[in-house]
Amino acid sequence: MAHISRRRSLVPAMTVALALTALLGPAAAGAAAVTPAAGSRPAPAAGADDRAVVAGLERYAHPLRSTEPGGSMDDLRAFGRMTRGADIVGLGEASHGSKDVFTVKERLFRQLAEHEGFSAYAMEISWSAAVRLNTYLATGKGDVRQIMRDEFQDGYSLLNTEELAHLFSWMREHNRGGGRQLRVVGLDYSDADPEQYDRILTWAERNDPALLPELRRRYAALRALPTGVAARMAAYNALPLAEKKTMAKDAAAAHQLLSGAGKRDPWVLQEALILSHMAAEYTVDWSDPAQAKAASRLRDRTMAETTVWWQRQTGERIAVSAHDGHVSYETVMPEAYPVTMGADLRELAGRKYLAVGTSLYGGDYRARTATGGEGTYSVGPAAPGSNEHTLDKVRHRDFYVDLRAAGRDPVVGGWLTTARPTFVIPGRYPNQPAPPLALGRAFDVVVHLRHVRASVPVAPAR
Repeated sequence: MAHISRRRSLVPAMTVALALTALLGPAAAGAAAVTPAAGSRPAPAAGADDRAVVAGLERYAHPLRSTEPGGSMDDLRAFGRMTRGADIVGLGEASHGSKDVFTVKERLFRQLAEHEGFSAYAMEISWSAAVRLNTYLATGKGDVRQIMRDEFQDGYSLLNTEELAHLFSWMREHNRGGGRQLRVVGLDYSDADPEQYDRILTWAERNDPALLPELRRRYAALRALPTGVAARMAAYNALPLAEKKTMAKDAAAAHQLLSGAGKRDPWVLQEALILSHMAAEYTVDWSDPAQAKAASRLRDRTMAETTVWWQRQTGERIAVSAHDGHVSYETVMPEAYPVTMGADLRELAGRKYLAVGTSLYGGDYRARTATGGEGTYSVGPAAPGSNEHTLDKVRHRDFYVDLRAAGRDPVVGGWLTTARPTFVIPGRYPNQPAPPLALGRAFDVVVHLRHVRASVPVAPAR
């Protein structure tokens, strides 16, 4: 969920150069674990008889044929019906590092793309990375795994997986067949390739040459950063704070200059706005809880605004792939994340936004360590009294359920509005993976998986 990028961790003396993690480290997560969401009721004692709840859930549960892409999609017809009326569907992930979570999300997106008219897949990646991927999706130019190796570095490395390479390859094959073209949307602003500045300058040169000298001056220091995502982020992070503040001021001025120009292009303005957000975030003192909270709040709001901007600019229906802690309506960590992207999307898009969470009973996941390494870890089985412990009693191994419909049953509705321990697994280890959450207040639909495997990293280039 959270974003620990080019910054100092909330754990003292621990520099974490990450651009993407899910929730903060153990100190913040521990605080969140004792704070139920507002409006939720406290959980009853573990071991309470929930047979009536299970029976109610089973009336609305739809079994999944498989978590693997390919084959018949008949088992997802009901899921498609659940999303009708929504232009934006959040596809959550309980873990950033579990294979089956991402393969089932590919199945869900295929259903949306092939049968429900969706054509955009938004992710917690940089805008620049998405531009490169879209060139591949449209033309087949380049090798998708090499693009991922180049772009999904540092904290983004948890997404450098065979599961996402498979999704992007399928999207390319879909586009080769003609018809509605599929695209990727980068919601994050942790990094920017040099080409992002070049696109802005090229537009100015062609459309308003008088802007060019000032834009070049304002972007000079940013353009001088090293090439390569990890090297560029490390170099930026190492700059003196005063220098980073000057760069942020310049990036904001460049955006204002383009916003006030006689000729304006919405795509150019969007790219300039992202650069301004990126430069501002590098000035955050992440050891200051107030600054960290404000920056995390801005990130979720910006990802929501970017999603809505894209949907309204293009008219495309869009799936938003992000951590459960982002797509949900309620936060599991109010001290660090007071408002989620999902809450912002509901505010901005109303009922045109639908939140789908994932749930798992147990299994393995990959995560980043506090020193920047990676490892594979296990979680579960879910403990009595947790949401997953009850969900796993439903007779289907893997299934999805419309919580809106199920919640009309008074017994199930009471269960859904009660905060219980829930696997919302951080992207950093060690972590506190089970804060309290009321499923019915957080999501419209939940996909439950009994067992998950760790994601498979893309192999290094030979």
